[in-house]
Amino acid sequence: MIVVAGESLIDLVPDGAAPGPGPLPALVPRRGGGPYNTAVALGRLGASVTFCSRVSTDAFGEALMDGLRAAGVATELVQRGPEPTTLAVASVGADGSAEYGFYVEGTADRLFALPERLPEDVRAVAFGTCSLALEPGASAYEALLRREAGRGALTLLDPNIRPGLIPDAAAYRERFTSWLPYVSVLKLSEEDAAWLDGTPAGWLERGPSAVVVTRGAAGLTVHTPSYEVSVTAIRVEVADTIGAGDTVNAALLHGLGDRPVHALDPEAWSALLTYAARAAALTCTRPGAEPPYANELGISPSGGPPTPPGVGGV
Repeated sequence: MIVVAGESLIDLVPDGAAPGPGPLPALVPRRGGGPYNTAVALGRLGASVTFCSRVSTDAFGEALMDGLRAAGVATELVQRGPEPTTLAVASVGADGSAEYGFYVEGTADRLFALPERLPEDVRAVAFGTCSLALEPGASAYEALLRREAGRGALTLLDPNIRPGLIPDAAAYRERFTSWLPYVSVLKLSEEDAAWLDGTPAGWLERGPSAVVVTRGAAGLTVHTPSYEVSVTAIRVEVADTIGAGDTVNAALLHGLGDRPVHALDPEAWSALLTYAARAAALTCTRPGAEPPYANELGISPSGGPPTPPGVGGV
């Protein structure tokens, strides 16, 4: 069982471009949030996955719950509340990259409370994005990270930095560093790495067994204490890049299976990164965060024949 802990929200994505003066494009609501997208991607890839968060009982919250169920994601760890759903207004650049403005005051996911326990069969827990930046929920997620790492679970951290949500950059960087002894796999983008003002070598010294850096069209690189492995990106026609990094998270967690991170050799990492690159590329061909199903990928996490189909299809 994989647990994904963190926020869900609604992305408001422009429906078309608005060059120059004139009417603004309509904003289309799409299910989102880094952890939410990761959970959905895991479900579609066929993993056993549970989402751990607090979700509103409003109409957007119900839609988010429907999306989890449709992807085969278990919801017994989801807390519910009457607070509104977080909104993220996206602006999409000519290259498909997205920037966001957030509406987060008083929203449900900020009031997440530390669960008393997780299921006994949990092998991995994933964390990241807004949920680790916004209090009071951030402290609860941080406590969960420390507790589950102490219990021996594999942990993945994707900071997915949103500078507009971080009032004190220095304090956040210090807090980020304090998480690293509890992290098995640190995954982040080149932009995240630049903002955090660190290096994979420096982060590895503080605890993670691997640091995976996504480099957009240049591909992915894993850094370990002994070696580095890079794979190229899969060239596709990009609709937007929303959810691509979250899909990488899911592919890494699903592909690792029960293997200890430190046990992977360069060949295994190459196969796993190629699988993640393929999954992310398919996500980029669709507007919004729409990760692929297992039967769309054509390869397995080990580089062999396709994995069995996930839940449903497209």
